[in-house]
Parts: sequence; structure tokens; C-alpha cells
Amino acid sequence: MSDPAVGLRAVLDDLRDESDELDRLVAGLRPEEWATPTPAPRWSVAHQIAHLAWTDEVALLAATDPDAFAAHVAEAAAAPDTFVDAGADAVAGRPPDALLARWRASRARLADVLGEARARIPWYGPPMSATALATARLMETWAHGQDVADALGVVRAPTARLRHVAWIGVRARDYAFAVRGLTPAAEPFRVELDAHDGTLWAYGPEDAAQRVTGRALDFCLLVTRRAHRADLAVHAEGPDAGRWLDIAQAFAGPPGAGRPPKEAR
Repeated sequence: MSDPAVGLRAVLDDLRDESDELDRLVAGLRPEEWATPTPAPRWSVAHQIAHLAWTDEVALLAATDPDAFAAHVAEAAAAPDTFVDAGADAVAGRPPDALLARWRASRARLADVLGEARARIPWYGPPMSATALATARLMETWAHGQDVADALGVVRAPTARLRHVAWIGVRARDYAFAVRGLTPAAEPFRVELDAHDGTLWAYGPEDAAQRVTGRALDFCLLVTRRAHRADLAVHAEGPDAGRWLDIAQAFAGPPGAGRPPKEAR
């Protein structure tokens, strides 16, 4: 899913910039710093970069060999709770220079392939356009970059690229209910987010009875499950909107445990 107002080239440019920012954050680390634990259980900085490289390679497989990707999905379905960790574990043990080179190569190749793609690409859920898959890759890159930044004690400045993360978070509303076996809300919500530059990002009908408002950065942290709702300036009006904020997720697959509130750590 992608913002229809944003074209493929613009998303790919933003994905490149998001990846480059994270690349700069880890490129200067000492070898031992790659073993720094991140907020994701059992995952080090190396695991975070390994996951991005592995997922880029899976996306390449989906875009270039649908039959092989279908076989991969069948394997993943047989081990839904472990296949993501297994993919990261398989790559994270490489020397940092080799791991970083692998991620650089996979993301560059994926950008080239997506830039030429015309057909929809199979994925773990419904098939997606190249623009939608690039948007999903940007969301994941930002989210896992947040894990790395948190581990290293780095505060990242929000950018306009967060618009992609917010968009996919809004569009994944019904999926967040469905993946938990819940019935999605019947009516649309209005979502109004205050961006870092003073602009307002708005989604949904203006006259919707149920609304979500707050800071764009906090909404993005919420839908990527990188912070607990209790610690974020995101507010709901209406019972269904409130339930959504408790379960919101922008990514496919199991939601995971999420982050505990700060007071519980």
C-alpha cells in the first residue's frame, strides 16, 4: 500500500535516503559495537542490519522468481513464529564489513528491480505494486533504524520521509484488527498528525465521528510498535479508534510483544 499522490521514483529516492542515514549510523561502529543489544529481544545491531538485508533479498526473490518466493512463503507458514528470527540469525554472524556490504548490495539491487517493475509483486499478504513494496521497505528501514538508534543512544531528527510510514500505518488499520482475529471497525476514521515542520498530515473524511490526533513521529513509533501508546502523544476520540491505537501495526505478520511502557522497564 502506498500513497497514490507519491510516485515510485519519489518513494525509491526516499528509501535510498532512509537507508543511507542508517548506513551512516552503523558504518563507523567498532566490531564489538555491532553486538550491542537492541530493544528487540535477542537482536543485536548486527541482527537489525541482517534482517534488512535478508528481507531485501526476499523481496528480490518475490520480484524476480515468483515460484521460488511461493516456496519460501510455504516454508515461512510452517514456522510462523521463528522464520524471521532464523533469517536474521543466518546473516548476523558475518563480519560487520561483510554484513554491511551485503545490505548495501541487496538494497541497491532491489531498487533497480523495483524501478523497472510493472506487474504486481507477490508478498506475504496480497500482491503489491512496486511503489507499495518500496513504501513497505522504507517503513521497515526506518523502524529497524529506530531500534539501532535506541541501542546506541542516538536521537534521530524526524524527516518528511515519515509521511510514508504514517500512510502505511493508516492504510493497515483493518489488517491490525484482522491479524488478531478481530472484526475491523465499520466506519472510517479521521487521522490528523502534526508533522515536524509544522504541516498537518490528514487522512480520512473530515466529518468522521472517530478520530486520531497527535504528533506524526509518535504515530509512526506507535504503528511500527517501537514505543508504547502510554508514552506517546497520540490520542483517540471514539471507542473503535481507541482500540485501534492499542493494536495498530504497519507491518505484515505477527504483531510481537511490542515495547513495554517506560514506567514498567
